[in-house]
Amino acid sequence: MSNEQSTITVSRVIDASAGDIFHLLSNPERHHELDGSGMVVSDEKTDRIAAVGDVFTMNMSNAKMGDYKTENHVTGFSHNQLLAWKTAPAGTEPKGWEWMWELDSLGPDSTEVTLTYDWSKVTDKDTLKKVSFPMISKDELEGSLNKLAAAVSGS
Repeated sequence: MSNEQSTITVSRVIDASAGDIFHLLSNPERHHELDGSGMVVSDEKTDRIAAVGDVFTMNMSNAKMGDYKTENHVTGFSHNQLLAWKTAPAGTEPKGWEWMWELDSLGPDSTEVTLTYDWSKVTDKDTLKKVSFPMISKDELEGSLNKLAAAVSGS
């Protein structure tokens, strides 16, 4: 793994309120609509994310790993401003990679959304052997922002 880069961050202004965007992001049932990588299939537990410490389970699939589940441990929560979680294979503790959505309201119908994929805290040698970071590209993250913009305009 290269120590030169351990995060990817993308931003975009979306023509929707921070509240509308947060409402969509905090609903794991809709995450498959936002996934620019195509790996999220569906959620296993549809409770809305409400606080740090919540865990939501996603059904995933990709060519390299086949079908699998992840447990996502909420590490950041600030209503209408921030959602973050660390992902782990189901039944295990997070190994250090984190997803963070930051919302900066620019007015009643405009929000700058920043999505960060951070794998800087992955130190487990077995994980580093199995997983080639980054697993998601900058283009796929930008695709997630585009999908978010489309989903929030249609909700």
